[in-house]
Amino acid sequence: MIEISTSSTTTTLVVSGDLDLAERDQFPEIAARVVGLRRQLLVIDMCGVTFMDSTGAAFLISLADAGRRRGGATVLRGADPRDLFVLEICGALELFRVDSDHRCAETAGATGFVRPSGAPTPA
Repeated sequence: MIEISTSSTTTTLVVSGDLDLAERDQFPEIAARVVGLRRQLLVIDMCGVTFMDSTGAAFLISLADAGRRRGGATVLRGADPRDLFVLEICGALELFRVDSDHRCAETAGATGFVRPSGAPTPA
């Protein structure tokens, strides 16, 4: 599930569950809404992401690229090291500012990142 909220300068996407091929049908509509809001800063809260594949990464990359073309920035908040690795393998990690200081609502795991209850922890 992806929830969108806005302030005068920021759009925030809160992602929960899997961000993968099975969810791709909702990506074009969400991307159109985010781009249409025309905010300078896009914050993607990934605290609730349990799995991301290359399809999910491509979605995030498209959002960051659209923001960059408008002179904006995209911040990843609460991203798991595995999610960052997928973006790095795609050659797109430099499109994002990574908020490494953010701590999600649940307790921190061994990596220092906080994951929701029941979410897999990195090996």
